[in-house]
Amino acid sequence: MVPIEDYGGNDDASMAANNTSAFNCRDATGKPGVFSNHSWGRAIDINPLTNPYVKGEKVLPPAGREYLDRTRNLPGLIQKNGFVVHLFESDGWTWGGRWPDRQDYQHFEKPSG
Repeated sequence: MVPIEDYGGNDDASMAANNTSAFNCRDATGKPGVFSNHSWGRAIDINPLTNPYVKGEKVLPPAGREYLDRTRNLPGLIQKNGFVVHLFESDGWTWGGRWPDRQDYQHFEKPSG
């Protein structure tokens, strides 16, 4: 885990390197002009290569396609009944792996309010 600045602020490069990141002032995925919760420190992406963002045929980072089988027991792979999800959710964070319209297995965020 290194600061996003090590990738010139480029989220795609950071994800391709499987870099866990949190504070990154950027647009929300698929919503140009709307700041992501990462911009405010209310979201973190953990091991984004092994826990990709998936919406339909879109997989980010693209090499994350290798990790779409969520039944595999691999180092760093976040599973719905695993301890990482349990720890975040028990503290009021939401997990993108449970979203109905897409799966963002790397993503945890703390709702405001």
